[in-house]
Amino acid sequence: MSKQFRIKAACASLLLTPVLAFAQADMPPVNDLPNPYATQSGFFKMPAGREWGSSSTVDVDIDGESIWIAERCGSNINACVNNPVNMVMLFDKDGSLVRSFGADYITWPHGIEIDHEGNVWIADARGTDQMQDYEGEDWGHQVHKFSPTGIHLMSLGRKGGGRDEEYFYTPNDVLVAPDGSIFVGEGHSNAEGSPNRVHKFDADGNHLFSFGEWGMGPGEFRQPHALAMDSKGRLFVADRGNDRIQIFDQEGNLLDIWYQFSRNSGIFIDEHDVLYAADSESGSVNPDHGDWLRGIRVGSAITGEVEFLIPDPQPDCRGTCTAEGVVADKHGNIFGAEVGPVGGVKRYVRGVN
Repeated sequence: MSKQFRIKAACASLLLTPVLAFAQADMPPVNDLPNPYATQSGFFKMPAGREWGSSSTVDVDIDGESIWIAERCGSNINACVNNPVNMVMLFDKDGSLVRSFGADYITWPHGIEIDHEGNVWIADARGTDQMQDYEGEDWGHQVHKFSPTGIHLMSLGRKGGGRDEEYFYTPNDVLVAPDGSIFVGEGHSNAEGSPNRVHKFDADGNHLFSFGEWGMGPGEFRQPHALAMDSKGRLFVADRGNDRIQIFDQEGNLLDIWYQFSRNSGIFIDEHDVLYAADSESGSVNPDHGDWLRGIRVGSAITGEVEFLIPDPQPDCRGTCTAEGVVADKHGNIFGAEVGPVGGVKRYVRGVN
């Protein structure tokens, strides 16, 4: 991040659109929605001897139907530190493993992006400074780019991380725009004063600018946990700690704030501008948002209308439950990556009983 760091006054260009009727933090829960999807567990076949760990990373390949998943090496706490397992995995449309890679680069995979050339980007949201009983060289807190076959191509941020502008500290997610620009959402903590911002880089990884800071006002963040982009080029940020989605242009100017998709850990927008939003914490991690049902809400990224809800089948679950990461393939099948309590990835198929 060699260029001068700057914070944008994102709320300066707030646009008054019809969708702002939804922009109320105290709006009633959007729960009474149909669920036309059937849940399929065990669709993805892990290699012999391996079990699913926590996962929040799932994306669709450029073929539109193969699925990329990064799981935390059968665990969640120390995850992939001192673990030779390849945690980044490609599964074909039938759920069979095609290839895997990533060992020795990633400590705690949290966000994933498949760019328009099929390259795989991973946001590594923890570092060895946060791991139990670790001794050795500091690493983690970076964003890594791999070729589709697993060749390491680029890293953003410095190994081991840090809290100033030369580093990331807990980068949550990464997104590559159609022009190759790279966006990174940083900040996995709600603690006041913690790094909470979005960075923009050019296609070569040169830092351009950053926007946002910790807070609860317009354009501020408490955990910019996931990123997505619609067909208009608008950047959607799942501002999880504030129970909302904030929408920006690619220069960091705030366009809108939506609350109707609930407290989102993961978001995905498909080529038809269908928005998939995964709430894994309402009523469990965040009891104050307990009137909202956890689950995956499906609606329009253009109008903001919410159409469906796939509810958490474990309403009494404690902690992070049901899907945290979410994606849909070209057939409309939804895939939800779960941190706990079971882990793994479920498949949701429309119209199947």
